[in-house]
Amino acid sequence: MSLALPLTPTSSSTTTGRPAGRNPLRLAALRAPLAVKVVGANFVVVVLLVGAWVVSGHSIGLMSAGLIVAGMAIHLGLVLVALRPIRDLDAVASRVWYGDYAARVSRSAIADQDVLRVGAMFNILLDSLVDDRTRLRVLATDAIEEGETEQAALARELRDSTAQRLAALLLQLSAATRDCKDPDLAVRLSDARDATQEIIEEVRSLSQAIHPIVLDELGLVPALEKLARDSTSGTGIDVDVQADSKPHSIPQAVASALYRVAQEAVRNAVLHASARRIRIVLHSDATSARLEVLDDGIGFDPAILDSSGATVKRGLTSMRERVALVDGGLEVKSAPRGGTTIVATVPLIAASQAQY
Repeated sequence: MSLALPLTPTSSSTTTGRPAGRNPLRLAALRAPLAVKVVGANFVVVVLLVGAWVVSGHSIGLMSAGLIVAGMAIHLGLVLVALRPIRDLDAVASRVWYGDYAARVSRSAIADQDVLRVGAMFNILLDSLVDDRTRLRVLATDAIEEGETEQAALARELRDSTAQRLAALLLQLSAATRDCKDPDLAVRLSDARDATQEIIEEVRSLSQAIHPIVLDELGLVPALEKLARDSTSGTGIDVDVQADSKPHSIPQAVASALYRVAQEAVRNAVLHASARRIRIVLHSDATSARLEVLDDGIGFDPAILDSSGATVKRGLTSMRERVALVDGGLEVKSAPRGGTTIVATVPLIAASQAQY
């Protein structure tokens, strides 16, 4: 974000805020492409030489003019050929900017030693960048896997141990309530029984939120359907899941990432978007898996999140990081009062070859 600072007139600036002594035409000429500068400078030299020749008493005939034009055309072609290695460097830099980290500068037969040295150094920097990204991805993957493992263990502990003990306590309270002869004590035991029942439901919901056991046992589609049922219960929001009738097999790492995206997107829609309807769409084939979460909420500007949207911003960042770890991409489509669409796309070929 850039800040517009007011300019005060000084000896080095004008009242319009433009630095003194800066001619716009001269700045535009300096910013021209290198080929234009070289050809333009040579054209000026040729014009001066021809002018001096004419002033000295000679004249320019049709053949001479043709030779001059042909010479300038040949000169332009040679300049473009000479600058080709620099244009190749620019093309590789553009590819890297848009995410193609496999791009490399090829060795050119027409490049001089300085350009070859720049290209070689550029390739070395790209190799280092790829290595660093690989190490960071491995570290991030290990951290997320460790977290998922711990969360899964905690969720199972809550479900298989804590919830079971609370269920046993519920049975004892129910029996004590039934056998109690004291009316006042029976009421208190009944209240304790109801409270225990509510605690059991909360523990089960917490276990599901920490780690979806159904994702490990039944797969992504049943996990998304359970997420929809849990999100619908008690909220009045219509959440439905649309998936392929015969979904393609999705690796566990990809399924976990897509589920977390759906979980965070639904959570944002319920808590922040005032949505009344949420739709989760899953499509997969042999090459990729695509998850869409659409809501009819108030929406937002993805490029501008103020302090009130800090939670949403963290959620979007978390979703992007999780999808990036499985070589996928996340797209956010939203507008104020226009709803929100979250699209996560993951290539399944790369994911099946990755080690997680």
